[in-house]
Amino acid sequence: MASPVVEVQGLVKHFTLGGGVVASMLGRSPRVVKAVDGVDLTIGRSEVFGLVGESGSGKSTLGMTLVKLYQPTEGSISFRGRDVTRIAGSALKTYRKDAQIIFQDPYGSLNPRLSVAQVVEEPLRIHGVSDDAERGTKVVEALDRVRVPAAEYLDRYPHELSGGLRQRIAIARAIVLEPEFIVADEPVSMLDVSIQAGILELLERLSRELGLAVLYVSHDIATVRYICDRVAVMYLGRFVEYGDTETVIARPGHPYTKRLMAAVPSVDPASQRTRVDAHPDPSGSDTAGAATETCTHEEPHWEEVEPEHYVACPLH
Repeated sequence: MASPVVEVQGLVKHFTLGGGVVASMLGRSPRVVKAVDGVDLTIGRSEVFGLVGESGSGKSTLGMTLVKLYQPTEGSISFRGRDVTRIAGSALKTYRKDAQIIFQDPYGSLNPRLSVAQVVEEPLRIHGVSDDAERGTKVVEALDRVRVPAAEYLDRYPHELSGGLRQRIAIARAIVLEPEFIVADEPVSMLDVSIQAGILELLERLSRELGLAVLYVSHDIATVRYICDRVAVMYLGRFVEYGDTETVIARPGHPYTKRLMAAVPSVDPASQRTRVDAHPDPSGSDTAGAATETCTHEEPHWEEVEPEHYVACPLH
């Protein structure tokens, strides 16, 4: 890979729950939730990197930390070789121009009081593009890139649009500032299956045409397979497997990855879907029914099981 757009080393994001004066008076200790617990990651130009895991795995928290909606607890985030971990003020504003996010909910992420033109134009106003004509041109260009006819939709409002169109408008808003990095946080999970493929193809095309580094976050390994160059499997705040997408899916090495694959619907009536436990054991061994003393007490080490395919599991 050429010089990465985004590079993450040892990233940690913990949340403290149950603190405060009342808890202290009652003698209750605060609880620490390790949402992201030591992640290394690189994403290159024009690469779509998939991040897959169940609810509670920490994948969305990781994405929001990378675009600085959360402040990391530990570790570092580099953008184009520059450390952005602790930036603030004008430096943070500049970074947010370069690093955008597409949210999961196309119904809640658009201001219902703004027209399509105003929604897409808003980031330009925030970042100081003062010329009306320039803003108008950029809005039309962004809508054209997401295949939304500007003449037909500029004056419409979110409630007049389908879910797929709303998500295309959200994507136009994300690219109007010409960022280099985008986090797509479950961008198709709330959309009808019939229109998911169109949004996925759009993201893949934009990554290729605009040179975008994209972190695609999903619980659905089938959609990850559709557009991602590489994939990491996240489990309780940590990566447990990563590599080339086709390789990981064809030959999963971690028990948890195997369970995710087994849970994918199949047209084969002889195949049996597996239900993934929503509250798994932190060792990860319960996902394979193979808990051992080693799993409980040892930190798994990364093993390259084949070229560019890595697994962190003491049972492998």
